[in-house]
Amino acid sequence: MKKILAACLLTVSVLGCALFAQADKVLAHGYVQSPPARGYQGKLDSERMGWYEAFNLYGNVITNPQSLEAPKGFPAAGPADGRIASANGGLGQIGDFVLDNQTSTRWKKTSITSGANLFTWYYTAPHKTTKWHYYMTKTGWDQNAPLSRSELELIGTVNHDGSEASKNLTHTITVPSDRSGYHVILAVWDVADTANAFYNVIDVNVNNTSALAFGPFL
Repeated sequence: MKKILAACLLTVSVLGCALFAQADKVLAHGYVQSPPARGYQGKLDSERMGWYEAFNLYGNVITNPQSLEAPKGFPAAGPADGRIASANGGLGQIGDFVLDNQTSTRWKKTSITSGANLFTWYYTAPHKTTKWHYYMTKTGWDQNAPLSRSELELIGTVNHDGSEASKNLTHTITVPSDRSGYHVILAVWDVADTANAFYNVIDVNVNNTSALAFGPFL
């Protein structure tokens, strides 16, 4: 009887450790808080417009904006073209591809300027980190088609020393001076101790400072 009890206790202990480890992995997620990433904007809108209305627009991400996770290695690897915004469903953690719907009017946009901009991440738990890299849609991009690599170009990289991401919350990224109007910025967070990264798209309306400075004046 004692042997059976000991075996049961050992099994419970092992399962408990496994569940704790899995929970720790789930917690070690995050999203771009400012300017708000598309998924996080969905969470904000669920509080503003109501859960059902936000769910119809954004899908499951409104309850899990920190879990847009997919294999790292972008642009050579990572989510497929047309599945970038949803991180291909977030390894099943999101479970839908609603964020990949792309039109010129569907998503709420944050106004920014060309030149230096601050991007701040929020982490539900810290995670060892290799780098963050930022991409932006090119001039003349198709605003009514799902995002593809051919529409994006690298605009900034923030390398990290492998320590926890919470030591580097805010990044200064330069938006090119030839961008104006509606664009999408893709922020990628490469985790150091897993094979994955987190993919956040940010819908922005760029006020071009050079255009404001040099006209046209009517």
